[in-house]
Amino acid sequence: MRLHHVQVACPPAGEDGARRFYAEGLAMTEVEKPADLAARGGAWFRAYDDAGAVAAELHVGVEDPFAPARKAHPAFVVDDAAVLDETAGRLRRLGFEVDVSQRDTFSGHVRFHAFDAHGNRVEVLAPR
Repeated sequence: MRLHHVQVACPPAGEDGARRFYAEGLAMTEVEKPADLAARGGAWFRAYDDAGAVAAELHVGVEDPFAPARKAHPAFVVDDAAVLDETAGRLRRLGFEVDVSQRDTFSGHVRFHAFDAHGNRVEVLAPR
């Protein structure tokens, strides 16, 4: 078994905020949704490894009423602490909240938590 994707939610018309966080902030690539799902709204994002294979996929779906996931969250692994810090800085420059208070609390890794444009929690970590 392997993980295909993770889904988070956004409110109606929240796709542009999701694009700012996941595409601009996390440097994921937005991919076109299948035609039969596109009418539902939302957006899909992928990260690729150095060989061009999909390393992570995240779907943003529209929920009405919407409530952010403040505890449940996807966690993305980056190559090293330099990439982690670069990502945190990019998110901050875009105006997103980055919490480093738990940076050293996960054995073997350094990490931060951030909140996307709609308040969903996201973790980014790197091997120590």
